[in-house]
Amino acid sequence: MRGLPQPPLLVITDRKQTAERPVPQVAAALFAGGCRWLSLREPDLGRSERVNMLYRLVNLGERAGATVTVHADFEAAMTTGAAGVHLPRHGSINAARAYLGANALIGISTHDRNEVQHAIALGADYVTLSPIFPSASKPDYGPHLGLRTLSEIAKTLPIPILALGGVDETNAAECLAAGAAGVAIMGAAMRAPDPEGMMRGLVATLGDALVSAKARP
Repeated sequence: MRGLPQPPLLVITDRKQTAERPVPQVAAALFAGGCRWLSLREPDLGRSERVNMLYRLVNLGERAGATVTVHADFEAAMTTGAAGVHLPRHGSINAARAYLGANALIGISTHDRNEVQHAIALGADYVTLSPIFPSASKPDYGPHLGLRTLSEIAKTLPIPILALGGVDETNAAECLAAGAAGVAIMGAAMRAPDPEGMMRGLVATLGDALVSAKARP
């Protein structure tokens, strides 16, 4: 399996939450603040628009030493040189691996233990597990799982699990303490008035949490 970018923090884009700032502008600020992994989501963009935006993000990521992936679109990832794809819960890990190759970073969205186990069986590099907390980005998604369920899954299954849904600087450390390998955020990054400052704070929080996790017996 391919290792995750460090720190283990995935930022997912949503241009509808950026207060009309272009996604590449927000991404550049996040990279300046220490973001080292970003995935272009934007499912409603036309193909050419998505590819053009992904090219820009890949270029920005290369300058910052950051990994850039794309949600679901294998062909866009191949065309632009993106590092891989993040798949929806019913996406095909096998198809993505066959198309993009062994070195691609391939993850998938999961929402319970069975979906995580299925991802493991098919060779995903990581999963997001959501929603951990109530999410302003997806308020109608369903009941949140909570830290106890996150712990029950993350501490017993051998795959990097990123906690997603309502995660921000106030609770990211709790997610790592519960056993998550890292966190994934969307609204907290996209809505931040100061994306660079927000990212610096979150990266510092995660760094402290990782040190504490390694120090525990």
